[in-house]
Amino acid sequence: MNPITLLITVIFAGVAAVLFLAQMLLPALGFAALAILTFFSLKMANNWERFVILRAGRLSSVKGPGLFMMIPIFDAVTAVIDERIQTTQFNAEQALTRDTVPVNVDAVIFWHVHDAQRAALNITDYRQAIDRVAQTSLREMIGSSLLSALLSERKAADEVLRTEIARKTADWGISVNSVEIRDVAIPVALQDAMSRQAQAEREKEARVILGSAEAAIAAKFVEAARTYAGEPAALHLRAMNIIYEITKERGTTILMPTSMVDSMSVALPAAMLAQKDIEAKSAG
Repeated sequence: MNPITLLITVIFAGVAAVLFLAQMLLPALGFAALAILTFFSLKMANNWERFVILRAGRLSSVKGPGLFMMIPIFDAVTAVIDERIQTTQFNAEQALTRDTVPVNVDAVIFWHVHDAQRAALNITDYRQAIDRVAQTSLREMIGSSLLSALLSERKAADEVLRTEIARKTADWGISVNSVEIRDVAIPVALQDAMSRQAQAEREKEARVILGSAEAAIAAKFVEAARTYAGEPAALHLRAMNIIYEITKERGTTILMPTSMVDSMSVALPAAMLAQKDIEAKSAG
């Protein structure tokens, strides 16, 4: 009983008691009847509640929110519907994906009743029915999806579930706000296999990148060789620079072959240029 009904009932009963003590029987009986009538007929619904009223077994009205009156004996509250957003957790264990992989999926659905009359009259227990429909729809979605899509396309799977559950519960006066898949668990052996596959893919990408780098380096070496072939002095300067870089550290002993020493001779680039000039004149 709500506090307002209780207060009014107590007031009427108190007035009836005072009148009875004053030996005013008829008014006392009248207030006593009002107290009884108020106790059984005055109801109050909270802002989120809807009372579905049957009169003599047939739908009379849907009351709420606020205070409302009922006819005792003839009227009966068949259901009190909460229209706030509700959450229902559901799962599917050992469900097979389209590529025959067993998975355990946990999800949660957010829903609310938008039509209290249909929720009370069209289904026996709409809360239990939503749980059953959600589980069935989840298994159907898993069975039609590949494991890779189920793991990588969560948002799409959520929307498919929401649409399917909303379609099945539309006749019950229920709206599905959203569905969220919280976890997808796969067997440990499959996790190891997927980890090895991912590692192999990363190694493959690393080798491809290394090969591309080697090709770029080789192209630069070819370009440098062409430059040195056309400019012998540049090759000589480069060789001297290499020797300088090597000898920057103190106490370093360097062993060089005679051919390398000869290549660093100052006369060699001049001879190569002279030879190049002779070949050019002969060709002219």
